[in-house]
Amino acid sequence: MENPLQLKCLNHVSLLCRSIEKSVDFYQDILGFFPIKRPGSFDFSGAWLFSYGVGIHLLQSENPESMPEIRRINPKDNHISFQCQCDSMGTLEKKLKELNIEYVKGTVEEGGIRVDQLFFHDPDGNMIELCNCDNLPVIPLPLDAIQSCSLTNRNVRLQKQLQAQKIEHPVQI
Repeated sequence: MENPLQLKCLNHVSLLCRSIEKSVDFYQDILGFFPIKRPGSFDFSGAWLFSYGVGIHLLQSENPESMPEIRRINPKDNHISFQCQCDSMGTLEKKLKELNIEYVKGTVEEGGIRVDQLFFHDPDGNMIELCNCDNLPVIPLPLDAIQSCSLTNRNVRLQKQLQAQKIEHPVQI
């Protein structure tokens, strides 16, 4: 696969906060992140947290009152998704209820495979998803599916990438 910018992995996600303290408490106590050292040369308030191989960089808003209102939970909105290692999504749902965290359930089904999802907000309205997404395999698209895409230049690049990986006939589920 082509990697023109020589990317290695996702390093961190930065989130603007109304209150660094409330957000740090949420990401530590609810999601299990831990604080890490942040460069002292920064001249603005914030906190860095880390866990699960990814960082969360919390940035104090210069004008918290002007931040967007927290909207209703919408699974089709921007969100950060975390793969869960629990036996039952019901266990996570029970925990969210105990913590008085409002959530919305979702389900994705494909070829007899089911993925359960729970969506909720952090204190600033950033949406979080918990899922058992590893149930759904990652399957490269066949060339004819790529050709039907309206992004013609992208089609050519994807075809070359698939050919470079010698994926001619991906496994169907």
